[in-house]
Amino acid sequence: MPIIFQKEFLPDGELGLWKIEENESYFLEKLDLSDVELEFLSTIKGHRKLEWLAGRYLVHYLSGRDVRALCLKDEFGKPYLKNSLYDISISHSREIAAVIAAPRLVGVDIQKVVEKIERIAEKFMRREELESLQAHSRLDHLHVYWGAKESLYKAYGRKQLDFKDHILIEPFYYEEFGGVCKGYVFKDDFEGSFNIHYQKMNDYILVSALEDTGDLRLV
Repeated sequence: MPIIFQKEFLPDGELGLWKIEENESYFLEKLDLSDVELEFLSTIKGHRKLEWLAGRYLVHYLSGRDVRALCLKDEFGKPYLKNSLYDISISHSREIAAVIAAPRLVGVDIQKVVEKIERIAEKFMRREELESLQAHSRLDHLHVYWGAKESLYKAYGRKQLDFKDHILIEPFYYEEFGGVCKGYVFKDDFEGSFNIHYQKMNDYILVSALEDTGDLRLV
């Protein structure tokens, strides 16, 4: 199935979702994977292999290139495009792949809404974040916090980042039809400020993070 959602962040970012209804051969025929990519793909099992392929194809689709750029991983496991100034982030949630790309630090997360997130809320949220949760939308609100922290973890890209100690999401009022909030990463000599965009799509919460350079607007 073609792309089901696409958004631009001017002047330089793009976000897309792909509903995965194809089989592995569909993506393999279109991607022309390198030996390095094929070697990594051979280590992935089950449905994760299809998710991986769909994510890489969506990266290429959003790029608009005729010739696909290799999608590799750096020393920390963060995906990147060879010979590209664009930062990328990829997320999967079983039947949906999500990708964001921009020439600044970015991260994306897509999660199906599940009640079990309540069990771990105190492990990844600060006191002020927990106190901001609204009773009528608590579950969705929790997923936005989780997705925001996942997105910032990916944007930072160096691992060893504690969701509670190193990531702060500025407490915000949850908007049913989507909204924006602020997120921050503080780790050693790194301090980053990010614009967080979120929205609910059927049973999923989509969250993206873009480094704040003061020139961002939606299209």
